[in-house]
Amino acid sequence: MGKTVKPPPPSSGGTEPVNLREALEERYLAYALSTIMGRALPDARDGLKPVHRRILYGMQILRLDPGAAFKKCAKIVGDVMGSFHPHGDQAIYDALVRLAQDFSSRYPLIDGQGNFGNIDGDGAAAYRYTEARMTDVARLLLEGIDEDCVDFRDNYSGDQSEPAVLPSALPNLLANGAQGIAVGMATSIPPHNLAELCDAALYLLAHSDASTEQLLAFAPGPDFPTGGVIVESKASLIETYSTGRGAIRLRARWRREEGARGVWSVVVTEIPYMVQKSRLIEKIAELLNDKKLPLVGDLRDESAEDVRVVIEPKSRTVDPALMMEHLFRLSELETRFPVNLNVLENGVAPRVVSFGEALRQWLDHRREVLRRRAGHRLAEIVRRLELVAGMLVVFLNLDEVIRIIREEDEPKERLQAVFSLTELQVNYVLDTRLRSLRRLEEMELRREHDALEAEKAEVEGLLADEARQWRKIAAEIRELKKKFGPETKLGKRRTSFEAAPDLGEIDVASALIEREPVTVVLSQKGWVRALKGHVADLSTLTFKADDALAFSVFAETVSKILLLASDGRVFTLDAGKLPGGRGQGEPLRLFADVGEGETIEAAAVYEPGRKTLVAASDGRGFVAPQDEMIGGTRKGKALLNVEKPAKARLFVSAEGDHVACVGDNRKLLVFPLEQVPEMARGKGVRLQKYRDGGLADARVFRLADGLSWTDTAGRTHVVAAADLAEWVGARAEAGRLPPRGFPKSNRFG
Repeated sequence: MGKTVKPPPPSSGGTEPVNLREALEERYLAYALSTIMGRALPDARDGLKPVHRRILYGMQILRLDPGAAFKKCAKIVGDVMGSFHPHGDQAIYDALVRLAQDFSSRYPLIDGQGNFGNIDGDGAAAYRYTEARMTDVARLLLEGIDEDCVDFRDNYSGDQSEPAVLPSALPNLLANGAQGIAVGMATSIPPHNLAELCDAALYLLAHSDASTEQLLAFAPGPDFPTGGVIVESKASLIETYSTGRGAIRLRARWRREEGARGVWSVVVTEIPYMVQKSRLIEKIAELLNDKKLPLVGDLRDESAEDVRVVIEPKSRTVDPALMMEHLFRLSELETRFPVNLNVLENGVAPRVVSFGEALRQWLDHRREVLRRRAGHRLAEIVRRLELVAGMLVVFLNLDEVIRIIREEDEPKERLQAVFSLTELQVNYVLDTRLRSLRRLEEMELRREHDALEAEKAEVEGLLADEARQWRKIAAEIRELKKKFGPETKLGKRRTSFEAAPDLGEIDVASALIEREPVTVVLSQKGWVRALKGHVADLSTLTFKADDALAFSVFAETVSKILLLASDGRVFTLDAGKLPGGRGQGEPLRLFADVGEGETIEAAAVYEPGRKTLVAASDGRGFVAPQDEMIGGTRKGKALLNVEKPAKARLFVSAEGDHVACVGDNRKLLVFPLEQVPEMARGKGVRLQKYRDGGLADARVFRLADGLSWTDTAGRTHVVAAADLAEWVGARAEAGRLPPRGFPKSNRFG
């Protein structure tokens, strides 16, 4: 056998090796730019993404004006996909549907006929069943597009051209808003009220350096198509619109609806933007089944054309505002709408802009459109003037013109030579019908010539004067506001502004308790009960053997009772959970872990924001806010550090400007309250000095009102400020014997 010859290596076919990392970076960057520029971010000038712009331009070609007959959406989608948008038909149809939904677009650009979905989240019918045409708003976006006012570019196949941006006679970016997610960036622009945007734009035209705060005086915030209530502070809105980033709290609108026999319910009439009603109700129903909504009794959807969600309370004693606050925190009845004013500036570069910059982009675009339209009209006028001038020459020499046309072999060149006409003029003359050459026509042409000359001067003056251009734009904006003013159905503001109620932490248990007056009674042996009503005379109250009344306080079933133990700890009791007054109560140790051998020395009803003077028997004390004393456990909270054998003794309201202390040694001292420090917990400072004994009682009062006390007979004595001079001193002094008539018990009563 002969020698085996190896075949030559296969040809590379013109391929070349490429570094994988470099190829991925290059191609991913191309994809990212395509997503940012061609899909996700809107143009700052017309507020549209390419798909929306192409849909509207495709409908313009199909002549689907507001007054025209509807056409099948399948026809629109097919034309847009075949000529301008090389993507899936479903993507185009979804974008078209959203432009037609009045709950998605504040100012719908498409007038739909058929099933275009609903706020429950149901989808639209297939495009072979639905029909559409443009709305008046869409016509404004396209106004003047045939007058060379915007740039056109080739479509994806190169056989047609499409607009790079629409003329946009309204600030669509802010009026309808936009949402989109690109690669590494996103946009979220809320819709606004068009009439308010017009006012802000007019102010910006008059004051080019206007601040965001000044512009928000005209357009205070978003105006969502589904209404609702914005509960964001003005300062927060100003910061969001100044930076172009932030979030806005949006709540459902509700009202209380009265029923029979004192029964009431809450009716939700507007839900937050972009929330599906069916999903919202399912979520609330799940929370109800999971027993996470103890204030809610029932939920039903009675919506027809308008939203009507009925929420019934568990009890008619429930506060509706508290119930709704609980629902706002747990469901989508309250949402945070993200704001990210990320747009393609001049259709080229993505940038986060402020509210004023977004308006300025639109205004500058309108000026460019105005100049280009005026230039286009000027060119038309010049061309028509040329033709009219040629016809006037013909009328002056009509017989000669007719002779030349009849007799000459080359009438075109002869006419040009004899009458110095341009080729355009000669062609127009030769194309004119003979019956048009009459006297009346000549008079009309002269009038037209004069009118065109006047219009030409007007347009040239407009192009030469920037101030006139801005005045014309301002006039157009005023007309726009008149068309979509607050008195019109479409222009009326739907979203309102309110301050969010500050209810703090929601106490669901107390919300279910009916508010009634009670008298909380504590015995010396530590038995507690709550009598119905405010009972002043407790002399008939019975106790167990060897037991007697220690304290009683007037409260309500929703009140919290603060108890000061002898070891300085403070305990919190819910008045609504205490046993009734039919028996002799229950031991306090069932509700609070009071230390062994310790006793309750004082009691008071908790009042938010109130301050209290606390003191021990050794005369040490301080002022403490009651808000720091409230505790949610049986162990209570440490308040006053007591050194044995002393014990906590006083718990009195700190409303006033002076403190009066009386000791077991019957010495009285008055000093300014400002000398007592305010603390959350601690040992305190010495209030009064004692050689023997300790602190018997103290009171905080206003010196101007005088010092009062109650004697054993129930009579009230008052010592005027002028008569207290000899007892007024500084904190930690010994004091002196009290005025005549002071109780021998050394108590103020």
